[in-house]
Amino acid sequence: MCFAYDATPPDLPPTFAAQAAGAGEDLVLKSADGAQFRAYRARPQQPTGAGIVILPDVRGLFGFYTELANRFASVGVDAVAIDYFGRTAGLGERDESFDFMSHVAQTKIEQLTADVGAAVQLLRSSDTPPRAIFTVGFCFGGAVSFLQASYGHGLSGVIGFYGIPVGTLRWGKPAPIDRVRDYECPVLGLFGGADQAIPESAIKQFDEALAQANVQHEFVVYPGAPHSFFDRKQEEFSKESADSWQRVLTFVHAHTPKGQA
Repeated sequence: MCFAYDATPPDLPPTFAAQAAGAGEDLVLKSADGAQFRAYRARPQQPTGAGIVILPDVRGLFGFYTELANRFASVGVDAVAIDYFGRTAGLGERDESFDFMSHVAQTKIEQLTADVGAAVQLLRSSDTPPRAIFTVGFCFGGAVSFLQASYGHGLSGVIGFYGIPVGTLRWGKPAPIDRVRDYECPVLGLFGGADQAIPESAIKQFDEALAQANVQHEFVVYPGAPHSFFDRKQEEFSKESADSWQRVLTFVHAHTPKGQA
């Protein structure tokens, strides 16, 4: 399993000065097939021109990801975190006892991609829409985030934390490596060297496939770090978490066009 229900995102790196974020809000979005799903949006008070769609781990939308959206907003990134389970679990609040794995098994990549599209459209329909939109995902969401580079959203980049990149994924979904020839934007991948689910050979295989497809990408493997190391409660991996934050925000900044003076 990924993060515990009471996990907390690590602190932002000091090189990115946090501002006061605008008030976050719970939302219900509608996907292309008419399905409704929960989301949470945090708007920046001082936008940088970047927006991001946050794709949770197998638990779907819970406190870790609403707080992560707030952290992004505090450094100027318009952030929307989405849930996966509106079609099967409804729109109500869920607690730690939620049987998330039975609902993960019912997700389909086409529906997940449509849900990401609804979040992207929400960002683009703002009064001051972002000049660049990204996805970032974790575990299950990491693989889904990598895949979004290939589905025509017009993204400026995709970011995945410990998303399984190769092999036959559970429940019939494509692996990120399967669609590299359709990728339309740069990729940032962050992995734990001690993650038993993702051997370094799989990362190397994904790396080589992206290189052959001429997709700009950067992969970082943190020796000794486990799956889901990006958690403030895992104090022994605080340096890895800080470096990950730095790389994510640098990636977003580098691929966001400058606004007009």
